[in-house]
Amino acid sequence: MEFRLIDRIRDRTALAREDVRLGIGDDAAVLAVPPGQQLAVAIDTLVEGVHFPHGTAPRDIGWKALAVNLSDLAAMGAVPAWALLALTLPHGDAAIVDGLAGGFGELAREHAVALVGGDTTRGPFCLSVAVHGFVPPGRAMTRSGARAGDALFVTGSLGSAAGGLQLLQGRVPFDANDEAHRALRERLDRPTPRVRAGVALRGHARACIDVSDGLLADLGHICAASGVGAELDLDALPLSTALPGVFGVDTARELALTGGDDYELCFTVPPASVDAMHTALAAVGAHATRIGVIVEGQGVRAIDGAPLAAMRSGWDHFGA
Repeated sequence: MEFRLIDRIRDRTALAREDVRLGIGDDAAVLAVPPGQQLAVAIDTLVEGVHFPHGTAPRDIGWKALAVNLSDLAAMGAVPAWALLALTLPHGDAAIVDGLAGGFGELAREHAVALVGGDTTRGPFCLSVAVHGFVPPGRAMTRSGARAGDALFVTGSLGSAAGGLQLLQGRVPFDANDEAHRALRERLDRPTPRVRAGVALRGHARACIDVSDGLLADLGHICAASGVGAELDLDALPLSTALPGVFGVDTARELALTGGDDYELCFTVPPASVDAMHTALAAVGAHATRIGVIVEGQGVRAIDGAPLAAMRSGWDHFGA
């Protein structure tokens, strides 16, 4: 079973790269890191019922398994190159494998990522994906570079994936004919890794993280690593049109603060670099919204000084 599944995955994810000297088919891949580049590596595991809901379409699972990892590379400013996939299934279902590989391969081709190896085994349904990317020496963005006075930005919009989960869990009845409902589910099932934005931010952003566990939690990681605090303008939080339309403004804002699975980039920029940052993002078709400022101290609070930890609602989410 194992070799048949590997063949099916390879056939549906094949992508040629000159730096892949030896790919799937041997005990290990042989890869060449280009001169003048460092290797950035990330890995995530997605477990059914924990990181994606039961009944999610296999093609969406395959897409998301790669997307969450590409988002990690994006937060570092790295250009993706290679991936490894370890797949565990309770049964060797060819249709599921074809769907997983189809979604994975679709996103991999978009970002020129070559699947260079992996493993299949029998057990509870889960996927582990490791990605490798390139970044020039000293240009990787980290969580520890934020300084007081930096402007705080986020790409895209926040909270829509958490809104999609609310619909999935029946907290608001899902209507497949409703365009807003479909848009929120799409954000949950098929997140967009901001790879091009991450590369564009190199040299402009001082600190960066991808928003996978919710803005408050992930911004808190930047603050802790950098030894600073942050003040948020709650009125500036970017929301999709669909989110407040379905849930109302107050719940939409709470989901934007605490919901997971957005996979947007949250980053800080010194004031003198803001204009250049916007220009760099526009050049790759991306945009970012200013949502606050980095300050002396600790923790994340609203501009009026109110602490935001109490607003954490404990929304269930399938973050990765």
